[in-house]
Amino acid sequence: MSEAVVAAPKPRSGRTPHGRRKVRSAIAVAALERFAEQGFEATTVDQIAEAAGVGRRTFFRYFRSKEDVVFPGHDERLADVVELLESAAPDADALRVLGEAAEFVLGMYLEEPEVSLKRSELTRQVPALRDKEIASIDRYQRVFARYLRARFAGQPDAELHAAVAASAVVAAHNHVLRQWLRSGGELDAGAALRHATEQVREALSGQWPGGATGAGQDSVVVAAVRTSASAGAVLERVQEALRDVER
Repeated sequence: MSEAVVAAPKPRSGRTPHGRRKVRSAIAVAALERFAEQGFEATTVDQIAEAAGVGRRTFFRYFRSKEDVVFPGHDERLADVVELLESAAPDADALRVLGEAAEFVLGMYLEEPEVSLKRSELTRQVPALRDKEIASIDRYQRVFARYLRARFAGQPDAELHAAVAASAVVAAHNHVLRQWLRSGGELDAGAALRHATEQVREALSGQWPGGATGAGQDSVVVAAVRTSASAGAVLERVQEALRDVER
């Protein structure tokens, strides 16, 4: 008599990287649906866990609080961005490196479109979450500026240029992200962001520290734009500032 074949037990979904992403996404989607149905403040962690089909302990393995459910993965992605910038070649085009980093950040939204679209709707309704989103964007901007300051330390006006360029790249990223959200996830956001960051690079390259046509050491360029301004508005304001210097 042949021995019965015993099927190997299937691994639990949370034990593989793909499985963990699925569980994390399922919890986030369940939370956002609950928030939409009964309001952010009225929704509890237990209700979110029940809706996602997981236990309370599983919820806290993935998120520290219900606020964190709205922005899953930002801490990990920020650490990855820091690593990406630190590993960039010393002679690489700095603004192109920032463009690649911005595209990497955008990928976080594109990987989970359902979560991103629901989160966008929620953050428009809850001011506290909007503030949290702005704070997370500011963290990326500070990381970008820190990279540029290190790359061009000692150059004339390097710190100012770093702040302007980091702001412009983040504005381009945010502009494309808003377009993608308004399209319901249909826009080719990657291509749009590459185009936008290349425009930023072209606008700033002549004035960048070490550039062939850079401004003199006595010149100061200040570009003031709202963080919500479109990429086109950012470029227009920066170009106006640069033209004033050339005069």
